Amino acid sequence: MEVLQAKFVRQFVEMANDGYTHGYHERNGGNLSYWILPEEIEQVRAHLFPSRPWMDIGTEVPELAGEYFLVSGTGCFFRHIKDDTVNTCGIIEVDLTGEKFRILWGFESGGRPTSELPAHLMNHAVKKGITNGKNRVIYHSHPVNLIALTFLLPLNDSAFTKELWQMMTECPVIFPDGIGVLPWMVPGQKEIAVATSKKMKDYNAVVWAHHGIFVSGTTFDEAFGLCHTIEKSAEIAVKVRSVSHSKLQTITRPMLRELAAAFKIKLAELFMR
Repeated sequence: MEVLQAKFVRQFVEMANDGYTHGYHERNGGNLSYWILPEEIEQVRAHLFPSRPWMDIGTEVPELAGEYFLVSGTGCFFRHIKDDTVNTCGIIEVDLTGEKFRILWGFESGGRPTSELPAHLMNHAVKKGITNGKNRVIYHSHPVNLIALTFLLPLNDSAFTKELWQMMTECPVIFPDGIGVLPWMVPGQKEIAVATSKKMKDYNAVVWAHHGIFVSGTTFDEAFGLCHTIEKSAEIAVKVRSVSHSKLQTITRPMLRELAAAFKIKLAELFMR
């Protein structure tokens, strides 16, 4: 099967385009990666080129040794992924040490994987262990309202989780474990990759202050839906704050417990105090 015809590639492209049309990806902002299933890589193996050189990942992910990933490229615009996939995305293989990778397909104009590749792979490694291999998508984007909230709320997990849970009834159902928050850090470095992977042990979404969000999901729809839900809740919060310094009413803790019982979910007790 030609690579561009593979279902996982078409879903990757569709999600990237959804992110762009929602306004989450200015210029070359944001990145996306997918941990490819063994049967999926076999579908396209005849069109891969394993003769390209190995390059340093910039971190160590022995848990992902020998695995394959479809990733967006550094400097690439999400608005171009739909019509120019072969130059803006690529399939990579991690070597048996978990320290190097090589490009097997894509990046035909000489590009390379996203500069956030260390963060993506470290978070894939964490989620592989926690979910027994179910979570396969890592998505980083720049939602406007969520970034705005990082100037208004204390930069901690509790403040963000409580605020977003109370903005929209679906939020506690979509992310019952809450969300993590990191202070501003230099992007593309091992330090932010390590910090994010630590938060990903507890959450499927991590806010990068004044920058954006990292989310993980079992499918493209789940990962994008999580980001979309969080951003919509942040938009409501920003609008409420723009017209009033206080709320006349909100979703209370007893209401949250009632919601959890109705939907048979367990809300993180840390944020119910």
